[in-house]
Amino acid sequence: MANVKPFRGIRPPRHLVEQVASRPYDVLSSDEARAEAAGNPMSLYHIIKPEIDFNDGTGEHDPKVYQRAVENYQHFKREGWLIQDPTESYYIYSQTMDGRTQYGIVVAASVQDYLEGRIKKHELTRREKETDRMRHIQVTRANIEPVFLAFPDNAALQQVIDTVRATQPEYDFIAPDDIRHTLWKISDATTIQVITNAFAAIPYLYIADGHHRTAAAAHVGEEMANEDPNHNGTEEYNYLLAVCFPQSHLRVMDYNRLVKDLNGLTTEQFLARIQQHFTIQPMGTQPYRPQRLHNFSLYLPGQWYSLTAHNGTYDDNDPIGVLDVTVSSDLILRDILDIQDLRTSQRIDFVGGIRGLHELQRRVDSGEMAAALALHPVTMQQIIDIADSGNIMPPKATWFEPKLRSGLVIHSLD
Repeated sequence: MANVKPFRGIRPPRHLVEQVASRPYDVLSSDEARAEAAGNPMSLYHIIKPEIDFNDGTGEHDPKVYQRAVENYQHFKREGWLIQDPTESYYIYSQTMDGRTQYGIVVAASVQDYLEGRIKKHELTRREKETDRMRHIQVTRANIEPVFLAFPDNAALQQVIDTVRATQPEYDFIAPDDIRHTLWKISDATTIQVITNAFAAIPYLYIADGHHRTAAAAHVGEEMANEDPNHNGTEEYNYLLAVCFPQSHLRVMDYNRLVKDLNGLTTEQFLARIQQHFTIQPMGTQPYRPQRLHNFSLYLPGQWYSLTAHNGTYDDNDPIGVLDVTVSSDLILRDILDIQDLRTSQRIDFVGGIRGLHELQRRVDSGEMAAALALHPVTMQQIIDIADSGNIMPPKATWFEPKLRSGLVIHSLD
């Protein structure tokens, strides 16, 4: 059962929300955050990427950067840019991109559920990234940014979403990236109980995006529980901030690959090696998008190709073997290009599908990269199947859009 509860959210007044809210900390560089926050002292980047308050070159892991995070967080609250709701509430949060809307429920999710495997993961995490977010949570004593969870469609929760979205929202605005963000507050006891009970009937929640934030929040909660002599399990540090979306609402985008060299091969030799496992079809100079599972796009300078994997190169009965990230990683990146570890190799880069195929073509044509490989996106069901089987996705397999807007609701650990 999924253990969730309402909480007293800390959030901007309605008239300030557009100035406070920001993109997540991990989707842009320090320089990009500095540019976006320029002239705006209320930007959440001053809390989630506080290195922007220092001179260029100040490391984001410098102790004074974490100290500035907590100073700025307290300053926001003193100035009234962030205010805590008087009562415990759930929230409905919708995002609209390209005419498509997805609705999530903002909850305080159980740390113990993560530690005991009821909040399931499908990716490995890097210790250094976990440590960074843990330090940020420890100094601010808050989950400033939510994690992105999914759950199997649930009729009771969908009914709540349908009812609430017909009412007046707390926030409704279009961000600079043209994504519409809308938030409703739920504070009536009856609806709160419906939500809590409905989640209790759901066996598992699934991390869609934010594996490092989830792990960090859970480990901080666990540490605080171990250090509290009066711990009883009801404290706020036993919970982490999450937005939970019904599975059918979510769309996974492609996550594509760029390689810096062909491992000493000429273009002709490279294509000949690929032809051992794929049917190759030249597609011209305009970007070609993979049409189905086991169909890939390859771009070499001036030319797009369709690659279709031969039967026997994948295993549709294996939750990992069926994935195109597995097929391409094994047969092209590893066997031909000798890129053995996608997490550590300096010869490969990854581009989320939101940037489009033209970005792949641009970086190859510029000479920065030697080739690009575009993949058909995985599905939410494939992610759930892998999590349920106890397996881990290959690296850089999923890209979710739109990203959650940070700063709409914060969860205090106190």
